[in-house]
Amino acid sequence: MDLGGVPIMESLYQKSILVTGSTGFLAKVFVEKVLREQPNVKKLFLLMRATDTNTAARRLQKEVIEKEVFTVLKEKLGKDFDSFITNKVIPIVGDIACENLGVSNSDVREELWREVDIIVNVAATTNFDERYDLSLNINALGAKHVLDFAKKCAKLEMLLHVSTAFVAGEREGVILEKPFYMGESLNGRPGLDIEAEMKLVEGRLKELCAYEATERAKTIAMKELGMIRSRLFGWPNTYVFTKALGEMLLLHSREDLPLVIIRPTIITSTYREPFPGWIEGTRTIDSLIVGYGKGKLKCFLGDPTSTMDVIPGDMVVNAMIATMVAHLNQRSEFLYHVSSSVQNPVHYYTLESSGYQYFAKNPCKDKDGNLVKLGKVTVFPTMASFQRYVTIRYRLPLKCLYMVNTAACKLLQPLYNDLDRKLNFVLRLIDIYGPYLFFRGRFDDLNLEQLRTTMRADGAVTDMLGFDPKCIDWDDYFLNVHIPGVMKHVFK
Repeated sequence: MDLGGVPIMESLYQKSILVTGSTGFLAKVFVEKVLREQPNVKKLFLLMRATDTNTAARRLQKEVIEKEVFTVLKEKLGKDFDSFITNKVIPIVGDIACENLGVSNSDVREELWREVDIIVNVAATTNFDERYDLSLNINALGAKHVLDFAKKCAKLEMLLHVSTAFVAGEREGVILEKPFYMGESLNGRPGLDIEAEMKLVEGRLKELCAYEATERAKTIAMKELGMIRSRLFGWPNTYVFTKALGEMLLLHSREDLPLVIIRPTIITSTYREPFPGWIEGTRTIDSLIVGYGKGKLKCFLGDPTSTMDVIPGDMVVNAMIATMVAHLNQRSEFLYHVSSSVQNPVHYYTLESSGYQYFAKNPCKDKDGNLVKLGKVTVFPTMASFQRYVTIRYRLPLKCLYMVNTAACKLLQPLYNDLDRKLNFVLRLIDIYGPYLFFRGRFDDLNLEQLRTTMRADGAVTDMLGFDPKCIDWDDYFLNVHIPGVMKHVFK
């Protein structure tokens, strides 16, 4: 790759960029970064689901521009901020689950096909057990719809697609930056066909309608179908399975369109930009952090010495921009892991230690206003040890309650139903997240490391574009950046 010594952000001068998934965390960090570092970008078209342009404009204002991530840009521009945003950022009514991205206004469609230089696809449904029909439409077919739209753009220089490193499933050892090809399953099982999956979903929905199933029943059936089909072909859940299908569709149909696929691992709060610790939404590790701080996390399932592959959100965005610009107009495909487990691994015990230190100095309060006293967390290093604990602590008492309730003519039925529901909910979570609690893979980022090396030698990297995890002191990051950020921005 030849960057010609051109600073990365200068390559976006007078470019028009279409961004999908624009109300999500990563897209907001991307939009803010581009506007702050390259104010001479021509246009940022933000695709968002809305009934009309006025609704889209309100969503843009409330769900994007008014967020704290734009504080630095607001301070930088002062009174010119509103006019700057109005001139640069254009909301577009649409939906990637539809052909032509759901852009029904023909004039707007033609403008996009005429003006867009770069498309950044961040849209996805990230629920591990999402309805199979929805997940297929957004994560798989949605990627294909974005690609089809990109092919109609007269001067398109790049399609950047954000996937996830966990499309690798439950592999162990070093996981290379390799593409998925159409019909390739993780367990070698033949017969993976995306069209067949769509027909299967369609047929199941018709059956449910014929039985006059409720929406709740349809949702349960679609979630179960997604998990069954995912595991049939070797993936642990519907989310990573459909993201892998999306990659297959892109690589199979891209022809000569320039394509970069980015696979980040677990995305955490910003490391440095636009300020440290900004985050939106709850990740799995954040639930652990808050549960511990509030005294509700009594036990933990997993190996504290295992690696948790996390990467700050601003580093992911910087890698997105760098890879995108590095391959503008290169008529091929490029795949990058954005990860830390090879370059600078961090373990779960670091999160545990940082959590203890933070909440010891900044204790939470319970509902009565009393300070929460931190207790020792019981760690179950194997699934078998956890199952024994659940049996003794919950299953056996619940069985006793069932017999007492039967003898008491169902007087205790509400209590039994509540405890049974809670137990099944926990077991469902363990079933979904269990594969990641004992994950033994490490995501190699050789392609990204080569890009970093090339950029350093070429003089194209400046302090404004850092994405090297080796610079992170994880103890300091979790203690002084991420945990405070989670408590401030998510659990206010």
